[in-house]
Amino acid sequence: MKTLFLAAAIALLASTGASAATPSCDAQAAEKKLAGAAKTSFVKKCQKDATDAATKTCDTQAAEKKLAGAAKNSFVKKCVTDATAAAK
Repeated sequence: MKTLFLAAAIALLASTGASAATPSCDAQAAEKKLAGAAKTSFVKKCQKDATDAATKTCDTQAAEKKLAGAAKNSFVKKCVTDATAAAK
């Protein structure tokens, strides 16, 4: 159990560090010199990908904490919001 918790903590730190090191979707679009519809499409996909990855990570964390029902939904919602704030 301790090993599982330690692995989850390391994964969380790694994903948080990667999110912090990765520029926002708008910044990535600017680096690629995208404009107009191409920029809009890129940013939309980038944000969706970030949300999907965060949801997967947060669901795993909720399962490790043995959350269910409203507690799980609340935890996942806040976790995803916090994780994707940097991507916007």
